[in-house]
Amino acid sequence: VSRPPHNTTMTDAPEEPRHLGHRERLRRRVLDRGAGSLADYELLEYLLFGVRRQGDTKPTAKALIDRFGSIAGVLAAPTAELAAVKSVSEATIALIAVTAEAARRAVREEIADGPVLSSWTRLIDYLRVAMGHNRTEEFRLLFLDSKNRLIADEVQGTGTVNRTAVYPREVVKRALEHGATAIIMVHNHPSGDPTPSRADVEMTEEVRDAGALMGIVLHDHVVISKSGHESFKSMGLL
Repeated sequence: VSRPPHNTTMTDAPEEPRHLGHRERLRRRVLDRGAGSLADYELLEYLLFGVRRQGDTKPTAKALIDRFGSIAGVLAAPTAELAAVKSVSEATIALIAVTAEAARRAVREEIADGPVLSSWTRLIDYLRVAMGHNRTEEFRLLFLDSKNRLIADEVQGTGTVNRTAVYPREVVKRALEHGATAIIMVHNHPSGDPTPSRADVEMTEEVRDAGALMGIVLHDHVVISKSGHESFKSMGLL
């Protein structure tokens, strides 16, 4: 029995993998509607295009969001926890680290040149990006000059999930080394509740008093968390 000739033109043409079409659709959406049109997992998908030339990046992006709760949580995630997520490679971990650092620097530049106290909203944005989602407590000092411009931003210590050792004399010493006339103290609460503890209040009073002896003004102490922040100044504690 004879068979009709095989039509190689119509039936044997290789199909484009579905993920390639998806990448082009995401690219077009970014160009036409802006990156703000992408969901969190789609932003991660797009970032992963850079380290995964082939294959579907959506499962990895969704796994990261599921594990860490949000794109901010992914960017703040420890390396060991990222590595534990299926299909996350060293290249992906490096990409996330670089992206997180770029975000921190971009926000920090907005407060670098002018008086910090007049750019308070931007300062809080920077602090939330820098440490709001950290899993362990971190103590940070912002050193200011006589015009309240930022001289330096330093992490002074990290602790467990609920305690960081702060030594008032060391805080004042570091301020003098920078030639600072004022400081803002910042630490995070990994629990998500930014309400200051009794220990936070006592430590703040000790730093304020130690600084006053050397002409160093403590402008504020800010407690940052993933859900918000509290200011000692606004609460009437300074």
